[in-house]
Formats: sequence, C-alpha cells, structure tokens
Amino acid sequence: MVVHLVRYEHNAGASWGVLTGDRISPLRGEYPATADLIEHGRSDWTAAAAQPGDVRAGDVEMLSPVTTPCRVMCQGANYRQHAIESGMDPDNRDFNLFFDKTDAAVTGPCAPVTRPAHVTLLDYEIELALVLRATVDAPTTVTRENLHEYVFGVTIANDLSARDVQLPQGQFLKGKSYRGFCPLGPVLAVLEPEDFGLLDDLELRLEVNGSLRQSDNTANLLYKPAETLTELSEFCNSSPGDVLLTGTPHGIVAGSPPPLIRRLATALLPEDKLWAAFVKINQRKPYLKPGDLVTGSIRNTAGTLDLGTQRNPIVAPTR
Repeated sequence: MVVHLVRYEHNAGASWGVLTGDRISPLRGEYPATADLIEHGRSDWTAAAAQPGDVRAGDVEMLSPVTTPCRVMCQGANYRQHAIESGMDPDNRDFNLFFDKTDAAVTGPCAPVTRPAHVTLLDYEIELALVLRATVDAPTTVTRENLHEYVFGVTIANDLSARDVQLPQGQFLKGKSYRGFCPLGPVLAVLEPEDFGLLDDLELRLEVNGSLRQSDNTANLLYKPAETLTELSEFCNSSPGDVLLTGTPHGIVAGSPPPLIRRLATALLPEDKLWAAFVKINQRKPYLKPGDLVTGSIRNTAGTLDLGTQRNPIVAPTR
C-alpha cells in the first residue's frame, strides 16, 4: 500500500506525518533530513498510517518533502510530444538528455516564487520526481525488478526555467537554479515493491491561473526510471534523499522553430542578433509573470497514488 508522507510547519518547526484525505497523522520521531526518514523512519510511518489523523492539512504550511543539501538531477525532452516540440524526433533519438539544478532552487509546494528582475521568459515544467533511497557510487544495473532498492518514493516537481538565461547563454544550470525554481511536494509517496507499476500510468496536469497548459501520462516517457538510473550511475553518484526529475510533458511556453528556419537564422544572423531576436519574439508569449498562480498535480485515475497539488504564486522581487 502506498503511504503518503508530508512535511509541514508545526509549532515553529518542521514535522513529518502521514496524510490520509485532509488529515495528517504525525510521526513521533524527529527526522531533520529526508535521508534520516528513509533510513530510520519505516516503523514510525507504518504506525502513523494506522492511526486517525488529528492535524488538519489546511491548518499547516506544507514544506518540501525533500530537504537540502541534496542533488537535483534532471532529464530533458523525455516525453514523446515534448521531444517533438523541442525539435527532436522521438523515434530517432539514441541519447538520454541529462542536466541538473542546484539545491538552492528547492522550495515548498505552495511557496511564492520570485521572478528575478532580469528575467522576462520564466517558464514552467511539471515533472514526476523520483526520491532516491540508496547510495550509488559505481556503475549499477537497475531493473524494473530491483527498482524498489534504489527509489524510495515520488513527488511533484516544477522545473521552473529562465529561458532568456538558459538558451541565449547556454546556461542550463544557472537558468534553472534561481532560488525557488524547484517547488517540490506536497506529498512524498512511499512505494512498496508491488507499487512501482503505478509509475507507468500517472496523469500530470499543470495550470496557470486555472487555464490548462500541460497534460500527459507517464506511459509516454521515452526513458523509464530503471534504464535512466542505470545510465546515470555511469557518471553520477547519488545518496538517500537525492532527487531525479524525469522530464516534462509538452505545453511549455518556449518552443523550437523548424530545423530549416533554425539553420537559415544561424547562417544569416550573428549569434548575439539571433538571440536578441529570440528574446524579443518570445516576450509576446504567455510566460509567467508576477500575479500568476501555477498549480500542478500528479495522480492515477484510481486515486491510490495521489501526490497532491502544488500552488505557487509568482511574485516580483522585493526592493
């Protein structure tokens, strides 16, 4: 059975609990880091799951269920339609695209996100995030059968991206790592070995001000978690509590022009002029701005795996 854990602000401190419906059953132990919970909390959350909750979820502030410091690793163009809108052929692509974010970006599922003053092309990317359970420091073969040994659970991530930094400057890390650019939570769903099949049929939805922008199903992932973690282990260590964002569906604001247009533009314009034109054209599109509310949810149809809903307002910098 999937256990839905949450981390929340309570009595001026962070607490963990099991969420059932709109009630939280608090855990008795103290777990300063997500890794502590993964390694020592099983009996505690099992006991809490069997008790009626006495804390109303609406009365507390939900926090990121992934604590920092941690690694935040990411996959790009990992859904079929998103690969197409990114100018790629999903049926003729023999590479998995990896990058990362700094953990300075990690924030709560309902925290305000500040759009930096110099950013005008702020984009959203809802993603299923895997929260890892094992220490991996050598090439490792991960399969569907042993995936539970490496993945503790799943949560929602929003890989917010400053496209006017990421693309013109070639700065994936910088453009995706401003503070607040990685809301996580609210729910961290703990998966038992028999639950991992649920990851193949999860619905992702992201809305801006109530208008649907992204919608897809994890059935359309190009690279599945087991093969991704196998490849990742070839060049990256991981520890309990680290996170892998598995890619975003189609529907982001940024798009890629057809290959012919890209080649012509590259041939005819100096690079600085090319990117200046890109930014100017993209400023007409519905990128995120202060006052917008971004909501995201991931769940299966049966409701047995429900990661809750993120609600992040976009705000201007304070002066």
